[in-house]
Amino acid sequence: MVRSFALLGALFAGFLVWLIVSADAGRSNPLFELARALPYGDKLGHMILFGTLTLFAVVGSNFRRVSFGRLSLGRFSLGQQSCWGMRPYLGALVVAIVVIIEECSQHYFPSRTFDGYDLLADGVGIMLFSLLSHYLEKRFSTGNESSSRN
Repeated sequence: MVRSFALLGALFAGFLVWLIVSADAGRSNPLFELARALPYGDKLGHMILFGTLTLFAVVGSNFRRVSFGRLSLGRFSLGQQSCWGMRPYLGALVVAIVVIIEECSQHYFPSRTFDGYDLLADGVGIMLFSLLSHYLEKRFSTGNESSSRN
């Protein structure tokens, strides 16, 4: 299952690169037209596209998580936990970083405009599909498998 998701993720990432390059070049395609025709279609598209990429990245990396080490602020210590007691998925973190760079890069293309709501929609998609990934991780893990992955 992991290899299938990794392959699907690579193919889907290629599809997203094509969409982004098309948008940067000011070219239209049927997906852009559909997004314009639907109410909030652009935001739904951002949520679904980057959420789907997150799902492929998380499952394709076998639910690998990252830790930012020990964080101490005086007497307050998060220990080995981070992000409010959770260790984020590596795949979701990578997608989030790429999304931030891509959205901010729109400033440099005349055919694009930076929209904070697009970035927010991307973040909502990443979070929702991370929750779906968490559900899948719990559903498909048995006994010691989940602890050996983390």
